[in-house]
Amino acid sequence: MSITKTDTSTTAADAGKILDLRPVVSGVVALTLLVAALRLYEQLFGWSAGLDSFSPEFQIYWTNLLKAAIFFSIGGAAGLAGWLWRTRDRDLAKITPALELHRLLNLVQWLVIFSFALFWGLSFFSEQTAVWHMTAVRDTDFTPSNIVTFYISYPLFAIIGMGAFLYARTRLPSFAKGFSLAFLVLVVGVFMTIPNVGFNEWGHTSWSMDEGFAGPLHWGFVFFGWMSLAIFGVVLQILARVHKLLGQEMVDKLR
Repeated sequence: MSITKTDTSTTAADAGKILDLRPVVSGVVALTLLVAALRLYEQLFGWSAGLDSFSPEFQIYWTNLLKAAIFFSIGGAAGLAGWLWRTRDRDLAKITPALELHRLLNLVQWLVIFSFALFWGLSFFSEQTAVWHMTAVRDTDFTPSNIVTFYISYPLFAIIGMGAFLYARTRLPSFAKGFSLAFLVLVVGVFMTIPNVGFNEWGHTSWSMDEGFAGPLHWGFVFFGWMSLAIFGVVLQILARVHKLLGQEMVDKLR
């Protein structure tokens, strides 16, 4: 999109009016409350009902949670993708610079929430799972910690990442023209931690009972998890476009 001097001036004047922080605040608060609820649930029913997968209590508190997690993950992913596609902008060539800047800032908020979800999934709950399996003897692949980590927190950040990618593809000209390599590495890379769960559990069941967090069977999580660093490439692409929309004069004033 070509930016005229008038367009740039208008964009600079509107820049202070188009940033709405309510979505990111609401998203971070909702994510924090969900994590707190999951951790409290583990505290209440992990040891009391989660050590024997053949017990009726395990079926009530953990098997049902697993089924609900799978159902809501699939439904949530399909619903979010369908909504983003159905409400897509069908004429990106005509959006104003101010509207594009507004959408770029919305994308940044998506990425902030995505980053928090990655932390809770790949760091907090993943390390908790390692501690659980070095402490308790498992009699099933679907332990309380695994259910929360692999079937709730991992799908959650994958869905949020997918949403950010589709938002950019359907609403921003700079991301709709082609595929951003950084964005693809970010979204596809961290999503691949979910298929790696299957390999991990198969390995532990079949030939490697070692639960050491740095064991070779866990290297896949590290390989795919580190692809989250591609978020810096996405941010650089966003900043480059923001710079062009605002113009050099406005950028100098913001320094």
